[in-house]
Amino acid sequence: MGRGHITRRQLLRAGAGGALALGAFGPMGNVLASASRLRKPDSLPDPSRPAGTPTDAFPFDHLVILMMENHSFDCYFGMLPRRGQPLADGFSFDRAGRPSNRNPLNGGYVTPYRATSECQGSVSQNWNSTHKQIDGGKMDGFAETSTQAMVYWTDEDLPFYYSLASTFTLANRWFCSAPCQTYPNRRFLMAGTAYGNISTDESSLFDPPPPNGTIFDRLHAFGVSWRNYFTDLPSSGIISSVPKQYPANLAPIAEFFSDCAAGTLPAVSLVDPEFGVLGEVGGPLASLNIPGAAKAGGLVGAQGGSEENPQDIQIGQATAARVIDAVLKSPAWPRTLLIWTYDEHGGYYDHVPPPAAIKPDDIPPALGPDDVPGGYDIYGPRVPTVVVSPHSRPHAVTNVVHDHTSVLATIESKWNLPALTYRDANATTIADFLDTRRPRLLEPPALVQPGSLAPGELGCSTDDPALPVRH
Repeated sequence: MGRGHITRRQLLRAGAGGALALGAFGPMGNVLASASRLRKPDSLPDPSRPAGTPTDAFPFDHLVILMMENHSFDCYFGMLPRRGQPLADGFSFDRAGRPSNRNPLNGGYVTPYRATSECQGSVSQNWNSTHKQIDGGKMDGFAETSTQAMVYWTDEDLPFYYSLASTFTLANRWFCSAPCQTYPNRRFLMAGTAYGNISTDESSLFDPPPPNGTIFDRLHAFGVSWRNYFTDLPSSGIISSVPKQYPANLAPIAEFFSDCAAGTLPAVSLVDPEFGVLGEVGGPLASLNIPGAAKAGGLVGAQGGSEENPQDIQIGQATAARVIDAVLKSPAWPRTLLIWTYDEHGGYYDHVPPPAAIKPDDIPPALGPDDVPGGYDIYGPRVPTVVVSPHSRPHAVTNVVHDHTSVLATIESKWNLPALTYRDANATTIADFLDTRRPRLLEPPALVQPGSLAPGELGCSTDDPALPVRH
C-alpha cells in the first residue's frame, strides 16, 4: 500500500497528524490564528456532521478549478481600478493616470509599463528570484531580476479577463501558496503542502506521494466524484502517484465540454489548459508517459495555452473563455461554482507584500547551498483570482486573505472531508465571495469575448530588450 493511499478509518481519526512543528503564522482571512487555536490535519471542518456529507451552506454541487500559469495580480489587473473595477487594489497613479509604482535599477528606477505585445519576455520566478523580488516585503526587487517583470496588460489586451473581474467577485488578496515556481504551488493546491519541493523540475516528479495524501485521496475515500480534464497533459501528474492510482479519473478536455452541456459534471473538476510539451511545465510532465497524454516530441512546435512565458497570452485567454462560457451555458449552472486563478506570479511585479503563512507540516524546503534561506511560512505574490457562480457578489471585491489551499478548504467544508495539513485546515474558504441568500447572477451574464485568436509573433521569443531607466 503506497504512502499516498489513506484508508477511510485513518481519515476519520481527527488529529491523527500528530504534533507537527509550526513556524510563523499570520492572518488567514480576518482571523489571526494562534497555535492553540489551529485546527489539526485529519480533523473535520464540522465534527458534528459525518465525513463525506455535503452541506447546503455552500450553494453548489459542482466545483470547477481552472488554474492558469504565471501571472501576478498587477501585471494583469494593475489598471483595473481605472478600467472597470474601482475597488481593485491595483497600481497607484500619477496625475496623468500613469502607474507611479517603481522599482530601483542601475541608480534610477523603473515604473510599470504597458506591454507592446501579447507575447511575453524573459522573467524569473524561481525560489531565489522570488525572494529577491519580495525583498522582505519591500516588493522592490522585480526590475533587478528582469525589466520585463514590470510590464502590464490592459482591458484592450485582455477584454474577457477584465469583463470577468468586473462582473463577478474579484480577490484583492489571493496569494500563491509559496514564493517559488509552478510545481510546488500546484502541490499546495492538491495536497496542502509542497513537502520539500521549491522548483519545477523533472526529478521532482519521482518524489514519493505527500505523507498525508492528496485531496484526490480524500474525495475517493468518501465517494465524492472528481475528474482531471486535460488538454495535452494532466496537471495532477505533478504528484505522479495520482494518475497512476486514479487513471479512470483522467479525461480529455472534450469530455469536459460534453459533460457541461449535459449537466453531468462530477462534484470536483480540475480543468487544465494546454501546457505545451516543449514548455517548462509540460516538458517534464510529458516524460511520465501518462496514458492519453501528449508525449515529449509528439506536438512539435506546440506553444501551449496556459499563459506561461513566452506564450501568447491571447491563446490562454481564449482557452479560459471557452471553459467559463461552457460553465455559464450548462444546465447545471445554477448549482456550479468555478474558481479561475493562477499557480504563481511568474516573476511579474506586484506591489502587495505577501503576509506570513501557516507552515503546512514539519517538512522544510529542500534548499541547496546557494538558495536563499526560508520556509513555507510566507505566501508568494498575489495572483489574479475570480469566483464565478450564480451566488457571486456582482461587481464586487473581497479583501480577505486567501491562497490555493482555500480551494482545499472549500472542498473540505462542502463535503466535510478531513484536512490534509495545517495549511488547508486553517485556510479561509471562498464563502466571502458569495451571497448565499439568493443567486444574484442566476441568469448567466454576458461577458466581453476575447478578440479573434491570432497568435503574436510566431514562436514568441524570450528576448529581454533594454528598458530606459529613469533617474
